[in-house]
Amino acid sequence: MGKRSNFVEIGRVVCVNYGPDAGKTCVIVDIVNQSFALVDGANVTGVKRAQLNFKHMAITPIKLNIGRGLTSKKLEQVWKDAKVCEQFGATSWGKKLARQAKRKNATDFDRFKTMMLRKKRSAIINKELSKLKA
Repeated sequence: MGKRSNFVEIGRVVCVNYGPDAGKTCVIVDIVNQSFALVDGANVTGVKRAQLNFKHMAITPIKLNIGRGLTSKKLEQVWKDAKVCEQFGATSWGKKLARQAKRKNATDFDRFKTMMLRKKRSAIINKELSKLKA
């Protein structure tokens, strides 16, 4: 197992993995106690400032240099300057969440088009494979 250097600290960007805000990112603004942290979504991600259990968040490698108890307005400016959404979207984790959201919002016709493209790809692969076997 690799080295874990992502600690729970003020300024750490976390991903909520439980509740109505599941899948959204926010920042730890303050540590309340050993089980809870005060998080804020900086009016960008839709997560309002609230206490969140550590069991309901997943720590990302992204960290912002902020002070304890930063206001939402200042946090929003720091969030935009650091381009946190772009940083998280560039990670494999962010790409996976985007892919899941895209599939979740797909219509029946989108699923049909995907099926037809997969069948075409499979036919091409099988044709080339049969050439190699012969």
